[in-house]
Order: sequence, then C-alpha cells, then structure tokens
Amino acid sequence: MAAYLCPPSVIHGEHAVSTGQIVEEVRDRHPHAAWAPRIDGIAASTGIETRGWMLPLQTAVAPGREGALPAASAGPAREALALDGFSAEDVDRVIASLEAIPAPQTVQERTAPAWDAVQAYGERAARGALQSAGLDPADVDCLITSNSTTPALPGLDVTLANRLPLRSDVMLLPAAQWACVAGTRSLALAADLVAADPDRVVLVVISEALSTTYQPADDTLESLIVRLLFADTAVAAVVTGRPRPESVLRLDSAWHHTLPDTRDLHRLETRADGTHFVMDRRGPRAVQQTVTAMWEWLRVRYQDDPAAWHPDVLLAHPGGTQVLEYMEQTMPAEWPSGLLDHSRKSYTSGNRGGAAVFDILRRAHDAGQKAGARAVLYAAAPGLTATALEGEWL
Repeated sequence: MAAYLCPPSVIHGEHAVSTGQIVEEVRDRHPHAAWAPRIDGIAASTGIETRGWMLPLQTAVAPGREGALPAASAGPAREALALDGFSAEDVDRVIASLEAIPAPQTVQERTAPAWDAVQAYGERAARGALQSAGLDPADVDCLITSNSTTPALPGLDVTLANRLPLRSDVMLLPAAQWACVAGTRSLALAADLVAADPDRVVLVVISEALSTTYQPADDTLESLIVRLLFADTAVAAVVTGRPRPESVLRLDSAWHHTLPDTRDLHRLETRADGTHFVMDRRGPRAVQQTVTAMWEWLRVRYQDDPAAWHPDVLLAHPGGTQVLEYMEQTMPAEWPSGLLDHSRKSYTSGNRGGAAVFDILRRAHDAGQKAGARAVLYAAAPGLTATALEGEWL
C-alpha cells in the first residue's frame, strides 16, 4: 500500500472564543435551564479554555435580519387583524411589536458567511501543503476535499480547482459526509490512488466550520456540550506514491469498520435556523466498540511479533476525551505510556472534526519523531464508522 505523506498544513480559526464567553452567553440566554446551576462544572470538564473560530462569536448569536414577523408576512397579518375588528392604530401597534421581536438567523444567514470562510481557509491550507511538499498547483493530479458543515454545490473541490488554480484534467473527489473520519479516510483513499499509479500526486484538503452548529436557542444539555466542544480548522496535505525529500510518514495499511444500526447516535440536522449537531449519550460506548475492533486488527496484523511491536505514537480522533481514556485503559499493557499525548493536547483547544487527525499529526511532527517509529492514525465519525491507518515515520 505504501504511500508517502508530506507535512500537513493546519490553519486554525483566527477568532479566539473562550469558554468563559460561551458560558456567559448561554447563562444569560437560558438562566432557567435544568443544567444552569452546573454549567461551570460542565464547561470545566471539557478541558477546553479557548477555541478558534473562522467567524466571531457575535456572528453565531446575532438575531436574524428580520423580526418574528417577516416583511413578506406583514401585509397578510394586517388584513387578518383588520378583519378581526382591530382598529388601524391597534393594527399598527401589533405589527410594530411583532417586527421588533428578534428572530433566529435563517439557514442562509448562518451558513453563507461560514461557507465563504471555509473556502478561504481551505485555499490557505492547500497552498501551505503544496509549499511544504515543494510542489506547485500544476503538479496535482487528484484533489480530495471534505467539508460537512457548510454543504454547497459546486463544492470546495471546484472552488479550489479554480482558485489555486489546478489543471483542467485533475480528478476531483469531494466528500461532504465524512465528517470526523475525513482525516483518516481521505488518506486511505489517497493511498489507494497512488498505489494504482505511483506517479500520481494527491492533494487532500479538509475545511470545517463546526461553529455553525452553535445554536443559541437550543436549551438541551447536549446542545450546551456542542457549544463548548467545537473548533474551526482547515487542513491539507500532499500524498505521493514515491518518497519525496519532504515526505515525513509512510502509510502501510488501512482498516475500515462500520457498526450496524448506529446511524442515529450522532447526526447533523438542517433546520429552519441552521445546522444542528445532535448527540446521543450512547455514542461514546459505541465508539469504544470501534476501538476494540481496531485493537483486534492490529493484533492480527502483528500476531507474529506480539511482544515486540507497538505504535510509538497514536494519533486518534475518537470524538472526545472519554473515548481517549477508554483507549488508554484497553490498549495492551506492555505498550508505552504517553501514546495519546498529542491527541490530548489537540483537544485542549477544541474538537476539530474531520480536521483533527491532521492537526494531531502536525503536532507530532513538530515535536520530532525518530525515523522508523511506528504511527497509528484513528478516527470515528457519525454512522458510526471508523478508519485507521498504520505507518512509519521517515
């Protein structure tokens, strides 16, 4: 399978949003929520003090441009009130009151500026990855893109093909629904592509504005957790079929796993006021099942050398710290400690969804890795589905 990965480019959201700001906004908006007395403890339990967003917090919490009574509905409302016997003065007063009531942003109001940011951040990440690989846009043969939070057609692939620009014969492979598994799954696909043609150059770009799931009107505990967890990030990396001077990691094998009947545990829903990420408390336990299956894959792969082989670094995006703890508890006892240090460090500034594994990989690369050290990359996503890769640092 051998595929060669150059250093990833990581562009964090430039607007720092502190946990304190989120707690203050939510507390003011939902003072009587059942979880309100515990909000400080809930926020502290995430371990996240600040996260970067592509747009400021004020953009997410601002009311819609129209009030509770849209302009198009004012005329019919006036007629209905008049028919019910309201005086002209009363009609004017009622209409003015309705128009003054703040309304949530529409889907367009919420996602349009985020989509603009996703494209701009994706372009920056792509250019950074090409520069790190010592390549130009004209060298790219295939572009794999992923962004689940701002669906659009044409998508990020076409945007980048025009902005970079890429050759007109470049293969474009957009993936709008990979979500959190985008980091590992895009690399697995890229590895398959270069295995078929070792001279092929594949550029992977993932750009996610997870802050679009921040929904001010929601008062559920799950919605509070979503507000606290997510960060915005764009990442990119080049994968080749032959080693380059800039290559930092060789990918040797990939593994995929999907749990049946788990599609409703975590999901993204589009409603009148935008995108909502719906969490189920059973999710972490289901993700743990994919971790167990991954351990079995690695055990079988290295059953001829069970005592000596172990990863030197584990770059994992399982969705939360609870599953990271489970990974530490269930990995073989003889494996060294600290394998998940870079994963944990990444989480201290937010859950980056599909961009997380590239961020963790970049942290491991910047910390320095010995040639020949073994790496395992893992991610799980709504579905529930997981992909892992195993390789060696160069």
